[in-house]
Amino acid sequence: MTIQLSPSQQQTRDALIGCLRLSPVVTLRGRSGFGKSIVLQAVHQQTGGVFFQLKDFIELLRDRHPLAIEESFEQLMMQALQAHDCVIVDDFDVLLKATYHSAYPRGAFMRVPMLLLTTYAEQTGKKLILCNDHDLSQAVGITLPKFQPQDYQAFFQHYLPDAQLDHKKIYRFAANLDGYQLKTACLELQGKSINTEEFIDYLRSRQLASNVNLQEVQAVDFSDLKGVDSVIQSLEANIILPLENDKLAQELNLKPKRGVLLAGPPGTGKTTIGRALAHRLKSKFFLIDGTFIAGSGDFYNAVHQVFEYAKQNAPSIIFIDDSDVIFESGGEFGLYRYLLTMLDGLESEGIKQVCLMMTAMNVSNLPPALVRSGRIELWLEMRLPDSEARSNILGDRLQALPPQLANADLSSLAEATEGFTGADLKRLVEDGKTLYAYDLVRQRDLRSPTDYFLEAIETVRTNKARYAEAEAIARDQGRHQTSTAAAMFNLVEMQSYITDSSIEGTEVYSE
Repeated sequence: MTIQLSPSQQQTRDALIGCLRLSPVVTLRGRSGFGKSIVLQAVHQQTGGVFFQLKDFIELLRDRHPLAIEESFEQLMMQALQAHDCVIVDDFDVLLKATYHSAYPRGAFMRVPMLLLTTYAEQTGKKLILCNDHDLSQAVGITLPKFQPQDYQAFFQHYLPDAQLDHKKIYRFAANLDGYQLKTACLELQGKSINTEEFIDYLRSRQLASNVNLQEVQAVDFSDLKGVDSVIQSLEANIILPLENDKLAQELNLKPKRGVLLAGPPGTGKTTIGRALAHRLKSKFFLIDGTFIAGSGDFYNAVHQVFEYAKQNAPSIIFIDDSDVIFESGGEFGLYRYLLTMLDGLESEGIKQVCLMMTAMNVSNLPPALVRSGRIELWLEMRLPDSEARSNILGDRLQALPPQLANADLSSLAEATEGFTGADLKRLVEDGKTLYAYDLVRQRDLRSPTDYFLEAIETVRTNKARYAEAEAIARDQGRHQTSTAAAMFNLVEMQSYITDSSIEGTEVYSE
């Protein structure tokens, strides 16, 4: 039976067969799910010989000592090489991971039988093909690439021959699907009349997943934000357009900005913009916020996992909320260096379609090298709402109240709330309702709705002043603790220098 291969898999099969003329040992590398096993089976159809899977080796091990893995493998392979011109071993990388593990008592002893086998193959002209992600001496390595648009087309033609699907558009939407995902999607949609948009909707709901549960995120739209039209317009043009309009993005080679900083005082809507982006982009949106506890043992692994998911769903956006709080202590050098690597594009092929967006209340807490030109390509500032914006915000909120409260004097309230944030305006409306309800329950004479809200404004203003004072005290204490820790660190360094005169020329610098 002929094995069906996609174009990338066919090219890899041909490359493997071609390498057999150059080297007695060839390895096949590649991410899981892209068809390494089926490529090796196709090679076996053309070269002949013997094809081994893990189950064949497990059968041999049943009657062996558990620490005789290497000897058992060498015996199985040597007998096969003596009897066949070509030996193909699938999932050899799984076996290597088991024997190269730090807890494995024999360490990297598998290198010994591998050296014997490669030497034998070279001396006898036999061929050994291994599925292996590790480099081996005396071996030529071939990498199975990720799928291209023509691979998607091959899957659709094989599993959904009657569907009129735009494989290029589907690829632009989700360029990192593997063979398992494509096959699963096609099999589940077989027998159904579907078009390209319906296929993309299926991928969005079933195959691609954000780390954000939208049911737990307050539903908000950009139209709900008042007084930040320029910020929204910039986000629409520089982030959302390249992510949503894939055809135009490809035609003009548009990409979302790599680094975006959204700065502004507390309560000006930075997190709300994140909520709006989450609902707008759905599976293309990934969040890092206060639930990722900096300094915990799992922190860096959790952050790395988010980046991996975002790369798999690219084009996508990673939204780091309150990034200045993470860096405030000055101790998150690991995350700092990791983000620099991402923004500098050292892995550009993997992350070039991932946008990193950070919010910050106090930009001075961010490492200077992180926000320098070239890393942050788009700097957006969230300002306090002006009089017109405050009037619009209050108008929207009052409109949702009962008539006896909705008829407040907007112009008076807007004038009295100079310096208030959107969060402050929300708070004063809630406080005004509470004051009105209290008088109503106590059967007091009711005042005009404007009076209740003006009283609430004074309460919010007083609380803001107290908060600012407490924040200043906490900031001073933080600086003192940081300077004390730095002094202790310098003292330890000096003591170390004095007691160990062999260390010379040590220099400490900051960027």
